[in-house]
Amino acid sequence: MSSKIRVIVVDDSALVRSLLSEIINRQRDMECIGTANDPLVAREMIRELNPDVITLDVEMPRMDGIDFLGRLMRLRPMPVVMISTLTERGAEVTMRALELGAVDFVAKPRVGLASGLNELASQIVDKIRVAAVAHVRRAPPARDAAAPGAGATVGTAPPPASALLGRLSTEKVICIGASTGGTEAIKEVLVQMPADSPAIVITQHMPAGFTTSFAARLNGLCQITVKEAVNGERILPGHAYIAPGGTQFHLARSGANYVAVVDDGPPVNRHKPSVEVLFKSAAAVVGRNAFAIMLTGMGNDGAAAMREMKDAGSYNYVQDEATCIVFGMPREAIAHGAADEVLPLGQIAPALVARLRGTTDRLHHRI
Repeated sequence: MSSKIRVIVVDDSALVRSLLSEIINRQRDMECIGTANDPLVAREMIRELNPDVITLDVEMPRMDGIDFLGRLMRLRPMPVVMISTLTERGAEVTMRALELGAVDFVAKPRVGLASGLNELASQIVDKIRVAAVAHVRRAPPARDAAAPGAGATVGTAPPPASALLGRLSTEKVICIGASTGGTEAIKEVLVQMPADSPAIVITQHMPAGFTTSFAARLNGLCQITVKEAVNGERILPGHAYIAPGGTQFHLARSGANYVAVVDDGPPVNRHKPSVEVLFKSAAAVVGRNAFAIMLTGMGNDGAAAMREMKDAGSYNYVQDEATCIVFGMPREAIAHGAADEVLPLGQIAPALVARLRGTTDRLHHRI
């Protein structure tokens, strides 16, 4: 028998501390070894008890959760699951927490706290289990720098806008799937894509209310335009479209154009949005004009559909284990024979751009 996952709960609400402790202690494979009502108390408790995972509230007295997380990940990196409020500000702060190195987050309800948290119990403990085995890295000193050894390309100039030429970008579609650790991995790929990149469609496992902030944050960092997908809109080159949280997102064809379909379809592989849904549509609609990228995440969502894409003629990239926060989804994609190349995170976008440029060069030589 392996030892239990030892968890410390940090939250200024006595009710939340009690509820989370009870949820954790109901599990056979984990135990709450302590609770703290603010980060300063938590700091001493972490030193004394050396937990495997901590859950951390965002808004607390004396030091807010984001300041504490930043210090913790610089000085003593460890798995953290954020407890976030489902508000616009809460979503923005959660994006910052993931940037600083939090493994994942749970959106606690604003009303009906006791019943709401109990309804989220299975999600909470699943995220704690994932965090316990995640590859956590020391937080970078700069706001948007990536950690050394994590496939970072800090100081690397993005490819020039002329890296890809005209016609090819309208024919191709790049499909990205990710889950745990994916927000920062997606950023690492997108910031390296040139302004005239082919259209990019993305499914990141994320609940409703958080993808708006995620898209806005990426849009401010990238040469391409990043936005949430809207049902019926045309999928355009130079744009990245993110599946809105709590919906299903797939591609359809309207004449010569690709269009987004965003609907209230059922969960697939327990996920909504699901990578499987997006990738399966790309296999059917885009075929050999597609590229697929599978990034960090727990589980097997999208692996079978990524193989369908490959069988339909797509060229596929999978993030390697060394640079993944969680190697589950990439491992499953490899096991399904879906990968053409397995690369460190920081090498995926350059490899893709080089392949696109080579295709463009061959096209011009034929003309």
